[in-house]
Amino acid sequence: MKIENTKAQMRKGVLEYCILSILKDGEAYTSDILETLKDAKMLVVEGTIYPLLTRLKNAGLLSYRWEESSSGPPRKYYDLTETGRLFLKELNTTWSDLQKAVNIVTTTTPKK
Repeated sequence: MKIENTKAQMRKGVLEYCILSILKDGEAYTSDILETLKDAKMLVVEGTIYPLLTRLKNAGLLSYRWEESSSGPPRKYYDLTETGRLFLKELNTTWSDLQKAVNIVTTTTPKK
């Protein structure tokens, strides 16, 4: 088993949560989202993020608006919907519980 495959699967598992968290304080352009993920060492390519943003929008978690750009085509800015905010709140709780459980499992000496 290759470690890179496992690492990629772990990142994919939390990517939706990270995107929703990035948008919690306001709207963002796709390149801003990618830059925030890159700064956090979560390497994601555009080919991964666009379908994910579309899926989150179709699920009612995100909305978007177009803004004209002086340096190219119009830009699509994403924002959380109210449903998205509630969903993120649930994910925050789930993430906290999962983090605690993983810490217990990975730091506890097994019983013999």
